[in-house]
Amino acid sequence: MEMWLNQSSTDDLILLGIFSHSPTDLVLFSVVMMVFTVALCGNFLLIFLIYKEPQLHTPMYFFLSQLSIMDLILICSNVPKMAFNFLSGRKSISFVGCTIQIGLFVSLVGSEGLLLGLMAYDHFVAISHPLCYPILMSQKVCLQIIGSSWVFGLVDGLIQMIVVMTFPYCGSREVNHFFCDTLSLLKLACVDTSFFENVIFACCVFMLLLPFSIIMASYAHILKAVLHVHSSQAGKKALATSSSHMTVVSLFYGAAMFIYLRPRHYRAPSHDKVASIFYTVLTPMLNPLIYSLRNQDVIGALRKRLDCYKISSHH
Repeated sequence: MEMWLNQSSTDDLILLGIFSHSPTDLVLFSVVMMVFTVALCGNFLLIFLIYKEPQLHTPMYFFLSQLSIMDLILICSNVPKMAFNFLSGRKSISFVGCTIQIGLFVSLVGSEGLLLGLMAYDHFVAISHPLCYPILMSQKVCLQIIGSSWVFGLVDGLIQMIVVMTFPYCGSREVNHFFCDTLSLLKLACVDTSFFENVIFACCVFMLLLPFSIIMASYAHILKAVLHVHSSQAGKKALATSSSHMTVVSLFYGAAMFIYLRPRHYRAPSHDKVASIFYTVLTPMLNPLIYSLRNQDVIGALRKRLDCYKISSHH
C-alpha cells in the first residue's frame, strides 16, 4: 500500500472534461465562463451588501451570506481548474489535488443542502411565529445553525476524502468528469468498491432527504399560515420570499437527486456531467439573482450604496 501511495503521488490523473474543441463546445465553454463570472460578482456583491447594510443584519441575510460563501468556494474549487485544462490542453490533475477537490465538493454540497433546509425552518418561524421569532432565532441559535451546517459537511467531506485515498488504483487513470467526483474516481480502483458506493448512496439519501423533508414540512406550514393572513401585503411578501427559496431548493436538490439517487445501472457519465454543471456553476449564479431581484430590501440596499458612490464621486 505504501508503494502505491508513493507511486500515485507522481502519477497524475487525467480529467476527460466536458468540452471538446468543436465550435459548439467553444460557445458552451464561453457561456459557462460568463455564468462563472456572474456567479463570482453576484455572490461577492451580496456578501458585501449584507456585511455593510445594517438593515440586512437579520438571521435570513446572515444565512444568505453563508450560502454565498459556500457557493463561491464551490465554483472556485472546480471551474478554474476545468477552464485551465480546457484552454491549455493539459487535462492532468495530481492525485492529492483530486482528493482535495472531492473533499471540498462533498463538504460544500453537504453544508449547502443542510443550510437550505434550516433556512426553510427560519422562514417558517418568521411567518408562523413572528412574536417568538427573536427568541427562537437568537444570535446564538443562528450561529449554531451555521456551525452545524459547516461541521456536518466538513465531516462528510473528510470521511470520503480519507476513504478514497485508501483504495489502490491501477490501469486507466482517466476520470470521466470535468472535476474529481467520488463515484467517477472509484471506477478506477483495483478492488471491489460496491460496499463503499452503497454507503455513499445511503449517506446521500440521508443528506438529501433529511433537509428536503424539513423544507417540505416548513413550506406546508408556511402555505397554511399565509392562507390565514388577513393582510394581503404581508401574505405577498411571505410568498415572494418563500417562492425565491423554493426556486433555489428545486434547482439544487433536483440536480443532486438526479445524480446521487438514481440506481447504478441508469447512470451515464454524460448525464452526470450536465447535471453537475447545473449545481456547481448555474445554481451559484442563480442564488444571488433569485434572492436579490425579488427582494426589495436587497435592491434598496444596492440603490443606497450606488447613491453613496454617486455623491462621493461628484465631490
